[in-house]
Amino acid sequence: MSETVSTERPILTITEQAADEIRDMQQNQPENQGKPLRVYIEKGGCSGMQYGLVFDEVRDGDTQWNMHNVDLIIDQISAEYLQGSVIDFSDSLNQGGFKLTNPRAKHSCGCGKSFDV
Repeated sequence: MSETVSTERPILTITEQAADEIRDMQQNQPENQGKPLRVYIEKGGCSGMQYGLVFDEVRDGDTQWNMHNVDLIIDQISAEYLQGSVIDFSDSLNQGGFKLTNPRAKHSCGCGKSFDV
């Protein structure tokens, strides 16, 4: 079994707006209090792979770090695809919510929730 890895240099970053929303979600949803935010990818979506965000427990092999007082975790496979990405949040009526900008994505779908490498 491998150990959890902490990193000085983050795999991806979150904006202050995204951090504010994540902390609000943790505060207002008791089931998420004390849990770090897992950022991951999985097969699916209209472009082949899709992004996911979920409050989760730390697992062996995860990389973890803290940014803007938010604990983040990512698995090794997702880290390879998401290196250098930025998570932002907008509360605008049109296209509001979390948005992930991935410099490694060669193609993204119109909704921005899936990509191809």
